[in-house]
Amino acid sequence: MSSVEVLRRLLRQSHHARPEDLPEMAMRAARGAGATAMVIYLVDHQQRRLLPLLAGSAPSRKPISVDGTLAGRAYSLATPCAGQDAGATTLWVPLLDGSERMGVLEIDADHELSDQAVDDYVSVASLLAELIVTRSLYSDTIEQVRRCEPMQLAAEMLRAQLPPLTFSTGHLMISGILEPCYDVGGDAFDYAVNGDIAHLALFDAAGHGSSGGMRAVILASLALASYRNARRAGMTLTDTYHHIDDAVRDHDRYGMITAVLAQLDQRTGILQVISAGHPSGMILRQGKVVKVLPTPTALPVTLGDRRSPIVVEEALESNDRLLLYTDGIIEARSAQGEQFGTDRLIDFATKAVADDLPLPEITRRLVHAILHYQDDRLQDDATVLLAEWRSPAPVPSDCELVTPPADDLLLADEPRS
Repeated sequence: MSSVEVLRRLLRQSHHARPEDLPEMAMRAARGAGATAMVIYLVDHQQRRLLPLLAGSAPSRKPISVDGTLAGRAYSLATPCAGQDAGATTLWVPLLDGSERMGVLEIDADHELSDQAVDDYVSVASLLAELIVTRSLYSDTIEQVRRCEPMQLAAEMLRAQLPPLTFSTGHLMISGILEPCYDVGGDAFDYAVNGDIAHLALFDAAGHGSSGGMRAVILASLALASYRNARRAGMTLTDTYHHIDDAVRDHDRYGMITAVLAQLDQRTGILQVISAGHPSGMILRQGKVVKVLPTPTALPVTLGDRRSPIVVEEALESNDRLLLYTDGIIEARSAQGEQFGTDRLIDFATKAVADDLPLPEITRRLVHAILHYQDDRLQDDATVLLAEWRSPAPVPSDCELVTPPADDLLLADEPRS
C-alpha cells in the first residue's frame, strides 16, 4: 500500500476516532506501510519519560526514559533515530504538532528501512501527532496518560490557560516551560504571533503554598486574560502594561505581579521590552551573552499608576536568542543554601547554544538542571521563555491573500455607481 493510501485511510478513520482508537489506527497503518508494529508514546508533563498509549492490538510496552535512550534521543533532537538487530529495525520518530513535541512513534520492521520509507513514516507520525492534539481537546484520556502524579487544583487552573510549549514560524521559534508541573504557584507565560509581530510575556504573581498559591494563580490568570485582551485590541506595549495593571488592581489592589512584556518585529529584529520589577532577560549571540537587558523599567503590576514604564529597545541579529526567566530560576538554592545565580544561568545557556540543541530541548534541560540543583524540591516556580530569531521574515508576496479595495468586493455583474 502506498504512503498516500495509508494517510488517506488514517484520515478517514480519524473523523469519528476517540483517543482510545489511536493505538489500533497506528497498528493498521503499520500493516499498510510494511511495518510489523507502530506504538505511540506520549511524553509526561515533566518531559522525563515516554509513556505508551496502548489499546487494541498494540503490543505491550513499558515507559521509556527520555535521557539515555534512542527513543529519548529522537524526542530530544526532534529527528528520527533507528536501531538494528539481526536485520530487524526499530525506528523512533518524534511526534510533532508543528514544533511542539508530543512524544515518539515506535515503528518495528523485519527489514532495513530506506530513506523513502523513513520519510513516509515521518508523515504518518505527523498525522498521528495532529490527531493526538485534536482528540485531547474533547477527552481526558491523553491528559491522564501524560500525568505521573495527581495534579493540584491551582496547577489544573493555570495550565489550562498556557499556550503550547513550542511554536515556530520558520523565521522565529518560541519555547517555554514551567515547573513544578503538578503544584504551581503564580508563574505563567504567554505568546502570540500576529503578522510580523511576536508578543511574549512572563508573569510572576506573589503568593505560594496552598492558599497563597491559589491567590497567586487567580492573579496570574487575570494578568493572562488582560494581556490577551490588550493584545487583541491592538494596544501598544505601554498601553498593554497599563491595561494589565488596571485590571489586576481593580480586582485585588494588594496583589503584586512582576512581569516582562516584549514585542519582536520578525522583519526587522527590533525588540521592545518592559520589565515590571522582573528579573532581567538576556540576549545570546554566537554562544555568548551580548546583552543583559536593564531592569526594572517599570513598577510591578498594581503599582503602575505611580510611574510610567520605560520601553527598552534592542536590535537583534539573525540567530540571536532572547532568554526570559522568573526569579525561581536564579534564586534556586542548593542543599548548602547557595543560589543558582545569574552566572550559572549564563554558563548553562552558552553551553547549550554551543551544543546546538533545539530550542525546546534547551528549556527542558535548563529546568531539569534547576530541579537537580535543588534536589527536586523547588522553593519557587521556575519558568523559562526562550525565543530565537532565525532570519528576517519576508515581505508578503503578491500571491498572498490581501483584502481587496472596497470597490473590488462588488459582484462582477453588479453595476458600479
